[in-house]
Amino acid sequence: MSRRKAREFAFKVLFQVDQVNADPHQAFRYLLQNNTLAEKDRGFSWDLIVGSLAHLEQIDKEIGTYARDWSINRMSAVDRNIIRVAGYEIMFYEHSQPVVAIDEALEIAKKYGDDTSAAFVNAILDKILGASK
Repeated sequence: MSRRKAREFAFKVLFQVDQVNADPHQAFRYLLQNNTLAEKDRGFSWDLIVGSLAHLEQIDKEIGTYARDWSINRMSAVDRNIIRVAGYEIMFYEHSQPVVAIDEALEIAKKYGDDTSAAFVNAILDKILGASK
């Protein structure tokens, strides 16, 4: 559960960066001031944030490959940023557990997205996982 919260923090920071060009450091600090995250999970969350932002162009290109009917800018900001975090974890994170990353992304999509978010996120992440094998 604590890793999910770390992933949720990463999603929230990416969402803020995406929507209002927030500074990721400030957004992360703000979340930590107003919510609890175990010390052991802070590093993991920050790794997801920094890695996702560093590889954003590659991740978005991969998303675009599989979301044929949706340009990256047309899809829901919630869905887009959940996929970005999990996509980073699948494609680039050294200690990745891709199936866990996808499962956690689906739970976050159910919490923050709309009725179709989980299915959409799952479809894209399954294709990214298949391509990364």
